[in-house]
Amino acid sequence: MVAEATASGGPAFQPTEGTTILALRYGQGVLIAGDRRATAGNAVIYDRADKVLPIDDRSVMAISGSPAMAYEIARILEHSFQYHRRRQLTEMSIEAKLRRLSILIRDNLPMAIQGIGAVVPIFATYDNKDETGKIFFYDALGAQFEVTDFTTTGSGSSAIRGVMYHLNRWGQTPFANLPRDEAIGLSLRLLFTASEYDSATGRYEQTADVFPTVKTVTADGFSDVSVDELRGLHARFIEAG
Repeated sequence: MVAEATASGGPAFQPTEGTTILALRYGQGVLIAGDRRATAGNAVIYDRADKVLPIDDRSVMAISGSPAMAYEIARILEHSFQYHRRRQLTEMSIEAKLRRLSILIRDNLPMAIQGIGAVVPIFATYDNKDETGKIFFYDALGAQFEVTDFTTTGSGSSAIRGVMYHLNRWGQTPFANLPRDEAIGLSLRLLFTASEYDSATGRYEQTADVFPTVKTVTADGFSDVSVDELRGLHARFIEAG
């Protein structure tokens, strides 16, 4: 365990962690975004980490916490959905998908207790029956919570959760009525704000042209927001103020 390594006089193990992610419902579906930084203690390990992972055509999972465990959970989840589709010749229900993710997170509890493998994801999907995007988040024990408008987790979430509430409640346009470009621009501003107050949250790297990862989930399925589009929206919403 981490504590045992420290007590024995050896160097303390510093697990790699992914940081700030967010999701919000906008006019066409759900937007889900994350910064690109991975850290270990105070050290920046990587500034190109992808924390927003497609699971199937209509489901996306964003990760904060341990990337190693989160990527494995995402891989198992993706294979579970594929296996069900091939065996039953139908898509797994949203309820079954959520339950499967909850079980995988709970199975990871021993690593979370040791402090080296906690995973706190956001799961976004589109419900064809209700014709709306849906957002769920989990705690480290696998408990599932559905939110109607937005959520954020990770080390920088405390810097932007109140901002998101204020903008959604008293801003000019509730998130659910935002057009796509406005929703993407808002997510870029929120992650930029998180990076201002949280050193573990990365921001746009101009020299490397590295932007946050942003994906949308609509009735047409999930879609990546391209680097070219992010570059233009960054200039419009961040640089131009």
